[in-house]
Amino acid sequence: QVQLVESGGGLVQPGGSLRLSCAASGFTFSSYAMGWYRQAPGKKRELVASLTIAGGNTNYADSVKGRFTISRDNAKNTVYLQMNSLKPEDTAVYYCNAVMSGPIPWDDWGQGTQVTVSS
Repeated sequence: QVQLVESGGGLVQPGGSLRLSCAASGFTFSSYAMGWYRQAPGKKRELVASLTIAGGNTNYADSVKGRFTISRDNAKNTVYLQMNSLKPEDTAVYYCNAVMSGPIPWDDWGQGTQVTVSS
C-alpha cells in the first residue's frame, strides 16, 4: 500500500520560509519522478514542482519559479520542498506524489500539510 506522509507546514509571515518533507513507502520510490502539489480552498489541486528520478531535472509552476526548490533523497525515500519568499497566495494544503505523463498508478494521497502565509 502506498503511503505518503507530508510534514513541515505551518503559519508563516509573508516573505518567510518553510521546508516541507514527504516520506514515501509502498512503491519503488527511486523509479518515479516525484512532485509537490497544492490545493487552495475552492481551487483544484495543482502541480507546483517536480523532479526526475535522479533529481537532475526540475520543473516549476510559473507562480513559484525562483522561490521554491524541490529535491529528493532516494536513500531515504523522501522528497523535499524548500519554499522561500512566501506569499499569501501560497496558502494551501501541500501534497507530494508521483508525477506521470498519464494517471498515477495508484489512488493514494497523504493527508497533506497546511501552509498558511499571513501577517
